[in-house]
Amino acid sequence: MAFAPGTGNSEACMDFERISRLVEIPAAARRLLERPSVEVKTCLNILYDGKLLCADSFLVIHNEARGPGKGGIRMTATVDMEHTRRLAELMTYKCALVKIPFGGAKSAVQVDPEALTPDSRTSLIKEYAHCYQHYLVPGLYIPAPDMGTNAQTMAWMMDAYGQKYGYTPGIGTGKPVELGGSHGRDQATGGGVAVCMREYAAIEKANPRDLKVVVQGYGNVGSWTARLASEMGFTVVAVSDIKGGICNMEGLDIAALDRWFSVAGSVTGFEPAEPVTNEHLLEIPCDYLVPAALGEVITGENAANIRARVVVEAANHPVTPSGDEVLAKRKIPVLPDVLVNAGGVTVSYFEWTQNIQQFRWPLETVITELEKRMVATFHELMGRSARDGTSPRQAAFDISVERVAKAILLRGFV
Repeated sequence: MAFAPGTGNSEACMDFERISRLVEIPAAARRLLERPSVEVKTCLNILYDGKLLCADSFLVIHNEARGPGKGGIRMTATVDMEHTRRLAELMTYKCALVKIPFGGAKSAVQVDPEALTPDSRTSLIKEYAHCYQHYLVPGLYIPAPDMGTNAQTMAWMMDAYGQKYGYTPGIGTGKPVELGGSHGRDQATGGGVAVCMREYAAIEKANPRDLKVVVQGYGNVGSWTARLASEMGFTVVAVSDIKGGICNMEGLDIAALDRWFSVAGSVTGFEPAEPVTNEHLLEIPCDYLVPAALGEVITGENAANIRARVVVEAANHPVTPSGDEVLAKRKIPVLPDVLVNAGGVTVSYFEWTQNIQQFRWPLETVITELEKRMVATFHELMGRSARDGTSPRQAAFDISVERVAKAILLRGFV
């Protein structure tokens, strides 16, 4: 079962009926998991080029049994409450799976950030901080950057909140290092992806040097995945970004590609490599296919054309439920996003704890602690999958739902 935010289809919902057959979940706890604890919709109003910009915004805290809601601020023109709700739910189970003391949350602003000037973006995020100030409490909701936002966004938000409540770096994560951010945050998600690939190769008793990897998406997650996977010995044969893709079946020189990208702003045109479309890139023969861009790129329509042995979900919900079914029938394993891209929220947790302690960890400590958590979670998940005869995705949700339900019972919510 894949997670498909925003579809509105019943197949996108958590399959509690199946999970209940393997995990004891009281009916009352299940009801709490099926409904968010907080949903807020408001309109952010700012002056933009002499005109009034009114942008709908959404905040969802799905569940707080295991800790405050954790989830990024998404800024896109297409986001809505349903999309925000699904992502908040996914965060609940992602945090539970990697054993960090957070619940799930998400917030979003319905606007195209690329259409905004720097000044209007600053005004919009400060208006966000003003409107949601009663939720931006370190023990209630802890946001982070997401699609359309970044470390600078978090700095503006921290400033807006701090002007009223004083210096409070723990109100959000993903901040610049100079303002309380953690070392290693940029590489965290991609680093977790690469660790999962390395550990799966070990299960297969395969040498990474014999494995070919395709990465769709060369943003922060995709580029770090390619970079770190290459350092581990994997042969990265194809990558892409929004402008197109490139392929060299003998392997790409990722260090040289990074230098090219820093000048050209795209992977396209890099040599020696052949140009490919994003659609064709998904169908290149390889060992590990890593969709690291947008969601829902592998569907029931194109899953039959996938020629990878394993799909590694670096993006959120890149495989639709129907795509998941096709891959399962073809016996192509899918390493699920709820585990694979959890490196980001894990280092967000590290940043939060550093802010509380006002004690900065060196980069080496961050990388070591992230790897320890990702490796332990990976093998726990794969062991559960083997024990129960379920897919890795099903095993991930079995583990995480069990943990959240137990926290609900221990706290006396039901």
